[in-house]
Amino acid sequence: MNQQQKIQNPETPVQKNTQMSDRDFINDQLATEKYITSSYSIAMNEASHQQLYQDIFTACQEAQDCQRQLYELMFKKGWYSLEAAPEQKLQEAYQQFSGYMNQLPYH
Repeated sequence: MNQQQKIQNPETPVQKNTQMSDRDFINDQLATEKYITSSYSIAMNEASHQQLYQDIFTACQEAQDCQRQLYELMFKKGWYSLEAAPEQKLQEAYQQFSGYMNQLPYH
């Protein structure tokens, strides 16, 4: 069995103590931004009129951009890693979702 390849930059060291580190603060903010964008999504679905929807949409985009910047910063500093998917898994997922697309009436 192949070991999955980890995709990660060299980790920027942080002091290990009882104080929150830069990594802790950024990770907390990232989690908050993810929660905010999820909440904005619900608010957009329930917006009572177009202008309210547009205002929420704009705020959601700003929060989403902030979330992405925080993720990119954590990845750059080596505090966030990914695992490379094996080619077979990618092909299986592609075939599965291609099958779903073929079932759509407007395909």
